[in-house]
Amino acid sequence: MTRLPEEFVSYTHGMMGDALWARFREGMNSSPVVSIRLNPVKSGRFLPSRSLFAGEVHWCRQACYMSDRPNFTFDPLLHAGVYYVQEAASMFIDEIIRQHVTSPVMMLDLCAAPGGKSTLLRSALPEGSLLVSNEPIRNRANVLMENMQKWGMPDCLVTNNYPKDFRKTRLQFDLILCDVPCSGEGMFRKDPEAASQWSPRIVEKCQLLQRDIVTEAWQCLRPGGKMIYSTCTFNTKENEENIWWMMTQLGAEPLPMAIPPEWKVTGSLLKDFEAPVHRFIPGVTRGEGLFACVLRKPSGSEGQATPADKIRRTVGTSLNMLWDGLPPRAVIKGRDKVPSHAMALHVAQDLSTYPRVSLDYEQSVRFLRRESLVLPPETPRGFVVVTFMGVPLGFVKNIGNRANNHYPESWKIKSTHIPDYEAILEPARPHTDGGHS
Repeated sequence: MTRLPEEFVSYTHGMMGDALWARFREGMNSSPVVSIRLNPVKSGRFLPSRSLFAGEVHWCRQACYMSDRPNFTFDPLLHAGVYYVQEAASMFIDEIIRQHVTSPVMMLDLCAAPGGKSTLLRSALPEGSLLVSNEPIRNRANVLMENMQKWGMPDCLVTNNYPKDFRKTRLQFDLILCDVPCSGEGMFRKDPEAASQWSPRIVEKCQLLQRDIVTEAWQCLRPGGKMIYSTCTFNTKENEENIWWMMTQLGAEPLPMAIPPEWKVTGSLLKDFEAPVHRFIPGVTRGEGLFACVLRKPSGSEGQATPADKIRRTVGTSLNMLWDGLPPRAVIKGRDKVPSHAMALHVAQDLSTYPRVSLDYEQSVRFLRRESLVLPPETPRGFVVVTFMGVPLGFVKNIGNRANNHYPESWKIKSTHIPDYEAILEPARPHTDGGHS
């Protein structure tokens, strides 16, 4: 049973009312659901395992629930970017893109770590779009870069800057996601520590920080452009009250969405406030907590976003860029010219000039632990792409008696345990038995 702070109970019960509160409390006392989202470019040969598949996530393409939580850490396909483990409610961003973005855009994901929403956005945006994924905190930005490299798609940049840094560049984006830092009430079921750290004072501090972030981001949004505002919290102070503030102070116009009633998405919980906002509540919807609203900036005399080439140049010269979406073919390490690991994972890179060796499960885990491998005796000397189930994992350098491992040191699995392989994905099969597709 999730233990909730007394002040949170009092406030949230009053906000929701008896009937909704009862469903929420029941949901909070149940186990969190597990869900994954497939990489549409890398996962074409796979389907979710029949033994784990527990239904589709209706508001996100190529996403599904799992009946149990497998040991994801030891699945090579996760490390290869074939799928991403993501909380189901947060995948609602896919439906927002589906309904509100119909042509290529220049987009900024302002608070993007660890990368769940950015990898989703890069898959969902129309072809020809450019995504800038930003995270202000450096160690979190490194995790974001790792996940974007594993996802392996072009036309994305990873940056490590504060919102004010983007304002200073005078870049103008068509679309900005402000998934702002919040009090984290929506994570109470998954993370009991988040509940123990909650207080009304933290809610108030978050509300002010959120308004500061939105104010900076609003200046980077072109006239007529759209902002997605989201949190993983329930209270109206960080949600509806901030939307009201954006409407009155910034002239923001909340935009409606067509939401099927069977999804059971909750609207506004602020008295006399009827703007189109969307709230996911455990016990009502199948997932954790999420609040989202799409807002349009008033049109002006200048309504053009910054072109992609200028965004790339500006980011390259004015902001701290960690990843430019296209990996270098090689990096210099001592006397060696080593193929970059990101190149092995990138969907746009041609790896046909390198020999390939297929690894079994145990060998793949050893590779992900950055151990040396012994390849078949007929394997050519030099750099070799190693794969699992046909998917590239990275490079080794075959020197004959062993193959030196070039997996990134900071990414390696630290556990020495090798479990039995529980297939989370399995090879695609003909759709003939009425099962999931």
